[in-house]
Amino acid sequence: MLVLITVILYFSVLLLLSHLVGRRGGNAAFFTGNRQSPWPLVAFGMIGASISGLTFIGVPGWVMSIDMTYLQMCLGFVLGYVIVAFVLLPLYYKYRLTSIYTYLDHRFGAVSYKTGSSFFILSKLLGAAAKFYVVCRILQLCLADSFSVPYVVIVLVALFLIWLYTRRSGIRSLVWTDFLQTLCLIVALILLLLKVSNMLHMDFSEAMTAVWNDSHSRIFEFSDFASKQNFWKQFLSGIFIVIVMTGLDQDMMQKNLTCKDLRSAQKDMCSYGVLFVPVNFLFLALGVLLLMLYQQQGMPIPEKGDDLLAGIVLDGTMGSACLIFFTIGVIASAFSSADSAMTALTTSFCIDILGKERDEKMRKRVHVGMLLAFVIVTLAFNAIGSGSVMDLIYTLVSYTYGPLLGLFAFGMFTKWQPREKYVPYIAIASPLICYVIDVAVLQLTGYKFGYEMLMFNGLLTFIGLLIVSKR
Repeated sequence: MLVLITVILYFSVLLLLSHLVGRRGGNAAFFTGNRQSPWPLVAFGMIGASISGLTFIGVPGWVMSIDMTYLQMCLGFVLGYVIVAFVLLPLYYKYRLTSIYTYLDHRFGAVSYKTGSSFFILSKLLGAAAKFYVVCRILQLCLADSFSVPYVVIVLVALFLIWLYTRRSGIRSLVWTDFLQTLCLIVALILLLLKVSNMLHMDFSEAMTAVWNDSHSRIFEFSDFASKQNFWKQFLSGIFIVIVMTGLDQDMMQKNLTCKDLRSAQKDMCSYGVLFVPVNFLFLALGVLLLMLYQQQGMPIPEKGDDLLAGIVLDGTMGSACLIFFTIGVIASAFSSADSAMTALTTSFCIDILGKERDEKMRKRVHVGMLLAFVIVTLAFNAIGSGSVMDLIYTLVSYTYGPLLGLFAFGMFTKWQPREKYVPYIAIASPLICYVIDVAVLQLTGYKFGYEMLMFNGLLTFIGLLIVSKR
């Protein structure tokens, strides 16, 4: 019952805040927030939007299999954010874009434009729904102590609430609700860390020392190049993952484009990038401390990393207070990611596919359509099931964002013009070729491509465009 009361109070505050800041709706507010967002507010809210509920649940469990080597990728993220701030943001502000894929129309033409936006819609829908699937599963378990709620009901109610507080002014409301949700997420993370430290009879500084001295504190992997955790693979993949998942992603860039000018957006991006590393370090530290706690309590360690935090919280070992903190953190991180994804998908479909930027009735219909698409894909993931969903999402990114990387790189760093009729075929062929190469190399050599497949995918798209181009 405590969990249910917490959920109701949380959503009441969220809906009230969205009502107060979103009373003046319209397409300008929905798509661009009237370009009036304070950059510190955007920067802080971006933390919650990028972390997502999946990070809250999954990253602590990664220490079971890869120790703290995820921080290698996070270091690459920092450089990626700098590149986005000083290479891509100036481009978007130069054209005063609402949808970033409009750049492809300026540079190449309508076919390339719609190809790029279609790849974004596909990738974002799959990735966001995969994250949301895991969070709804955890939320169902959180409510199990009070009610036996079917999974489909959890999904429908959660997505309806997201639609409710974004339907009127979209991104304008999200800038403020993301700030609240990020604050709740970080507070929940710190409280969970303090609780686990206390159960281990340590203060916070002693707990951090114990983490640093633990065998799972390994951060760098230089010796085994074949490993997916090799430093250079992780670091370079981190750079390019940020470039595509932030710089070439309408979802993440839409908030930055609500700032009043380029300088504000750059300060927002760099501040957010710097904060990303310490926040993820705390998630990984929580994972190490949880492994210590499992051993202290004599409890079997879960087989799936996604269950490391959820399992010990939901079985009551850490008490009712931690269950409430955990529920708030999961909801805050999940909704700050899913609500912006739904808004960005609506924006991209209205502007890029339909060309209806000023049609408010059409925007409302598309918003409902994206709600239904989210429901269908989320339930499909639940029916299929998956292992490590974090790994699944980064794999999806490698295949679906690769063509976007190739298209934007070709447009920015060459003066060539591809024959547009071939662009969709190249964008589809590139990830298919990557998949075939991945399978063949694994069978022949035993080498398994990691997230570096994203760079290879983008390079194949770039080469394909070069072959069919003329000056």
